[in-house]
Amino acid sequence: MAFGPASRLGVSLFDETPPVEWVPGRSQEEAEIIILAVYRQVLGNAYVMESERLVVPESQFKRGAYSVREFVRAVAKSELYRSRFFTSCARYRAIELNFRHLLGRPPLDLEEMRMHSTILDTEGFEAEIDSYIDSDEYQTTFGENFVPYIRGYKTEACQSMVQFTHTFQLVRGASSSSLKGDLSGKTPKLNALVIQQTPKAVVSPASDGAAFSPPPIDPRTRLGVGAGAEGKVYRIEVTGYRAKTFNNISKFRRANQVFLVPYEKLSQEYQRIHQQGGVIASITVV
Repeated sequence: MAFGPASRLGVSLFDETPPVEWVPGRSQEEAEIIILAVYRQVLGNAYVMESERLVVPESQFKRGAYSVREFVRAVAKSELYRSRFFTSCARYRAIELNFRHLLGRPPLDLEEMRMHSTILDTEGFEAEIDSYIDSDEYQTTFGENFVPYIRGYKTEACQSMVQFTHTFQLVRGASSSSLKGDLSGKTPKLNALVIQQTPKAVVSPASDGAAFSPPPIDPRTRLGVGAGAEGKVYRIEVTGYRAKTFNNISKFRRANQVFLVPYEKLSQEYQRIHQQGGVIASITVV
């Protein structure tokens, strides 16, 4: 277990797991380890049933006909990947997931996302996948025989602090996949943040607050009058409330909310939120 910064940021899994490299000529057991590592990274930690595995590409890799890079390409172009992360997702959600799965980082800016949107419009899905795997960045970082890995929390993988903070909107730890366990689901997480070049607070997936996702129109409710004796107003981000039912059965989630609360109302509001079953994601001074 990590107790350093990686643990607090929620990326200890990626920080403690060294990059996986395939050396041609190794055993079939080691080839299987590489195959599973590729599935885990490219499919965003999603569970892959035995019947869903790509038998022909796996065989090609084990025979030496495919490098790791070509096996990654085969998985990313498969119907399995397409159905999970393309046809069922909003366009910009699909693009940001491609960045996560194939380059291990979030998109740099709106222009980079628009470029990939244009590729989808003009050349299609397979060309979009090729644009990542055939890029100089992929070749320089992973080459032919390294399995792609999450690296956006490393300074050398990001060109700005905004991009660094966006990494943690895409990476939630080993216990959840790219889609499951995430309130955003199949809707874009970074679109508005990238357009506005807005950094986002980094909250560890190990904490309750990681469940917070900004409401679509980010409503703010002002509670109380004035800023109080301390002269401060606090912004409270609250995760979706859950209905209280018998034995906690049939809970449902309501939308996330944002409250602006003066100092003298802070304790009162804190108690009210918890009494109603909400979870406070963050409290910041406005």
